Amino acid sequence: MKNKFRILKILITVILFGFLLSFSLKRFNDKPLDKVSVNLTQTKNPVYFIDEKDVKEIVSKMNPSKKIGDLDIPELEKKLNKLPAVDSANVYLNLNGKLNLDIKQRVPVFRLNKDDKDFYVDEKGNEFPTSPNYSYACMLVTGDVKKSEYRKLAELVNKIDKDEFSKKYFIGISKEDGGYNLLTSEGSYKVEIGDLDRIHLKVKGFKTFVEKYLVYQQPEKYSKISVKYDNQIVTTLNPNFAENDSILLVGKKELAKLPVLAEKKAAAVKKLIAKTEVKKPAVKATPKPEPSVSKPKRTPVKPKPKVSTPKKASEPKPATKPKGKAKIE
Repeated sequence: MKNKFRILKILITVILFGFLLSFSLKRFNDKPLDKVSVNLTQTKNPVYFIDEKDVKEIVSKMNPSKKIGDLDIPELEKKLNKLPAVDSANVYLNLNGKLNLDIKQRVPVFRLNKDDKDFYVDEKGNEFPTSPNYSYACMLVTGDVKKSEYRKLAELVNKIDKDEFSKKYFIGISKEDGGYNLLTSEGSYKVEIGDLDRIHLKVKGFKTFVEKYLVYQQPEKYSKISVKYDNQIVTTLNPNFAENDSILLVGKKELAKLPVLAEKKAAAVKKLIAKTEVKKPAVKATPKPEPSVSKPKRTPVKPKPKVSTPKKASEPKPATKPKGKAKIE
């Protein structure tokens, strides 16, 4: 009996609690949405593409009745995240009926002018349009830049912004014929870097050139300084700079001499060949040795020794007896 009474007591308590909760929720949902707090998260570089007024207008459009219960918070959060200039948005409601909106805006790294269109690109490579009410000061990039190059280009711009020397000299980037050029604030020359690899070495090479040589020259002297090659710097003179006229004139004269020199050289070679053909003595054609079978060497025949046949001993003539002298006494 006691157990039944205890179960009944718990059941009644739960029902009462549920009733009170539903009543409280209904009363809470019917409350007007008066308190809206917009927190625009401050980034390292402050941006103002959207402001508190813009966000509150979006909330008003999504909640025309201005009641807490009629506001679809997940849908509002999705709508805010779809805004081009918003990096992330978080929407939540306090128990006291205060609506909180934490919004982080995108920070442009560079502004790209492509196909007659202007838009910003952030460090993640995301594109978003410019604002008619606010313009952010950043590096201007022109040319046919591919989306796959956005991140590397953003890294280049960040390196330029962090280096005092680069920040002083480079004011823009252009892409021409598949290669990149850095536009400078001094003179009319551009710094050719080619691709976006080994940027720190290329910037270091240009810095060395400026400190060791360019500071003693007039910056208008050059139209292009190329650092895209390894361990070398190639400069192009500015034809519109008056002091370059003599240098360019000498260069043109030297170039004009090249065809003439080539003709003279060719004529001299022909004459030399003709002289050598005339003066060349006639050389008897030496018979070519007959290849193939080599004749056996003739061994000199030794003369046979003359065998002296002994002559027959001539028979001795009979000794003639001396005629005796008769002694007559």
